[in-house]
Order: sequence, then C-alpha cells, then structure tokens
Amino acid sequence: MANSTSTEKSYNDLSSGRRWFLLILASIGSSIIYAPAYLKAVFYDPLQQALGVTNTELGAVFGAYAITALICYLPSGILADKIRMRTLSSVGFISTAVLTFIYAMLPSLAVLYVVFILMGITTILIWWGVRYKLVRLVSKEDEYPKRIGLSYGFYGIAGLLIGLVSTAIVAAVGENLGLGVSIYLYFLSAVILILGILSLIFIPKFAGEIKTGVGFNLDEFTKAFRDPVVWIAAISLFFVYFYYTGVTYTTPYMTGVLGVSLAAATIVANIRNYGITLLSGPAFGWIANKFRPSIVIAIGSAVFIGALLVMMFLPSGASVMVIACILVVLLGFIANGAFGVVSAQLTEGKVPLTHFGAATGILSIIGFLPDTFSSTWFGSIMDAQTDAAGNVAASAYQQIFWILNGAALLAVIASLGLFLYLKAHPRVEAERPVEVAAV
Repeated sequence: MANSTSTEKSYNDLSSGRRWFLLILASIGSSIIYAPAYLKAVFYDPLQQALGVTNTELGAVFGAYAITALICYLPSGILADKIRMRTLSSVGFISTAVLTFIYAMLPSLAVLYVVFILMGITTILIWWGVRYKLVRLVSKEDEYPKRIGLSYGFYGIAGLLIGLVSTAIVAAVGENLGLGVSIYLYFLSAVILILGILSLIFIPKFAGEIKTGVGFNLDEFTKAFRDPVVWIAAISLFFVYFYYTGVTYTTPYMTGVLGVSLAAATIVANIRNYGITLLSGPAFGWIANKFRPSIVIAIGSAVFIGALLVMMFLPSGASVMVIACILVVLLGFIANGAFGVVSAQLTEGKVPLTHFGAATGILSIIGFLPDTFSSTWFGSIMDAQTDAAGNVAASAYQQIFWILNGAALLAVIASLGLFLYLKAHPRVEAERPVEVAAV
C-alpha cells in the first residue's frame, strides 16, 4: 500500500488491499475516537473517583459533550462535502489525541468542561462525516450496504479489544483507580494519534469528493434538505436508534424481574454490546446487499417486536433463564444489524455523492435525537415505580418495552415508506463529478 496522494484517485485507481485498509481504518477509528468521551459508560465509578467529582458534575461534563455533538452533527455533514477526507480524518484524530492526553492528566472540573466541549468539535464537527463518506468512496455503488455492514463488524472488533485492554489495565493497578484511568487514557491517546498519522499517509485525494470552485455555502445542504429520501431515511434512523439504545434495559429486567443471575446477565450484556456486533453488522450488510436495505430494516424491526413481546410475557424463575438470555442476544443482534445498515438507505435512494455528507449530517441530527430524551424518560418511568427497597416494578419495564415496540413499528412503517417512494419515483445512479478542488 504505497502512499500516493499527489494525484487524485478514483475507486478503480486503488488496489483491493488499500481499499480494505481504508475501510478498516475508518471502521476501527469510529469506535476508538469516541472511547475517551464515553469512558463513563465503561468505568463510571473509577472515573468519578479518579476525577474527584460528584455524580451531578460528571453527568454535566458529559452533557456538555452531548450538546456540542448535537450542534455539530449537521455542519459536520456539510464540512464532509467541502474538505478532503484525508484532511478531516487526520486533523480529527490528532486533535482528539491531544485532548485525550490532557484528559489523562485528570485535570480540574473547569478544564474538563473545556476538554469535552472541544472533543465534541473534534470528534463530531471534524471527524463524524468521515466514516460514512470514506466507506462510500472505497465502495462501488452496489457494494455500500455490504461494506457498511462489514464496517460495523470491524467497529465491534475494535470496541471489544479496547474494552479488554481497559479491563486489564484497571485490574492491574488494583486500588489505585486514578492511575488506572490515567494509563488507559494515555493508551487511547497514543492509539488515536497513530490513526491520525495513518490517515495522513494512506488516505488519498479522491476524485469527486468535493466540487470545483465552490466555497462554503449551503447549496449542497439545500439539495439534501429538499431530498425526500434523506428525510425518510432520517425518520427511519430515529426509530431504529430509539429501540437500538433502548434494548439495554433488558439487562436490569433479566435480573430484577426474571430472576436471572447477575453474572449471567453481565455476560449476556457484554455479548449484546460487543460480541454480537461482529456478526450482526456483516450479516445485515450482506443481506441488504442482496435485497434492499429498507426491506431488511422493516423485516428486522418486525422480528424485533415479536422477540420483545415473547420476552415481556416470560414467567419469572430459573426455568426461563436460558430462553431470556437467548432473546436478549437475539434482540441485540437485530437492533445492531438494523442500525448498521440504516445509512445504506441513502445509497438505495441514490443520493448523489456531492451532497452525501450533508445528507449524513441531516440523518445524524434527526436520527440521534433519542439520546437527548430517552434515558431521562425511561429513568423517570423507573423512578416512579421503585419501592422503598430500591426495586423497580415489572410494570415499569413493561411500559418501556411497549414504547420500544412502538418505535420498532414506526421503523417498519418508515422503511416501507422509503421502499414504496422509490418504487413510485425511480432514480438514476448517483452522480460522481469529475472536476474537484484540492484542500
């Protein structure tokens, strides 16, 4: 894979090995670059103690990142249509590595706020648009559903390996939690820096990734904004992402209601969160490549409803433990797989490459809106039905699961809506302009 970035390259100019390398780079990068920002999800207690902050302060710091991310999703798509993938990827990785290095020094609360707000800019505004568009650039038009599915497989591998490393580091330092957290963050900083250097060396200037003579205007965003395919796909992502994130509530349901042991539930949760992604992304991507992404998402969402209904009506007790575990893994498989191929609806609808980045920006800002309210909503449902001993009533989980079923049903409707729209309004192949400008 010799480096050749002095001239523009098309898909056919790249060797198969280099295309695979870039696919893997974008995929594992999309897992690792967000690991520092979401460290709370893995090591909540060690991180809180290491930083010396309260639960409220820790939540507020991550809230600052989430708000910054939400603001940056849309312009990140526009940026991806205006600046080279090589530039965005390398700058995004390297700047995030620097911020992670500062984070590893366990700074004051005020500095943490600055770090996380800036991290929202480096990981979302600068880097967010890279993954989908870079995968698109190293794929043929009809390969994208399969390639984005494989991308989620590599994403899962990276997440699993990073998770194992983090567990080993923190376990090795024993009671010195601050040291363990710092070592892990320094490790992440080094890995992210290496990804930035690899991006600078191996990502070429792609022919057709940006237009000639077009400055930073909203022309491409306007085209994406007016495209019905973009909006239908965004609505589909909203509901798929809603039940994709909501499936995590099956873990406390297993232990608190069905009587599954904590050890078994923890193992199943790890399989659902990491291991299953290795299979579900490639499997759904392969199926979506053979058929249509919209149909695959609709069928997958319908199966999700059926599996969740079965789980809702399982009796409690040791006799159902194996069935419950199988159902949770199945729900995770479907949710991960459907989420992994939602963006392929843009290529199914032949959204042109010239505003594909803007389209993914719209897709992201609408699709990830559940993050802003679902956890608070579900938490309030659980708190309202918690007894004096701290036990959450089964009815609270039932209410949450009915909401998730409703979201899955709306995902079915949205995906079928895209299929029917494209049947009524067939489109030609997405355009790939020849004239481009260097950045």
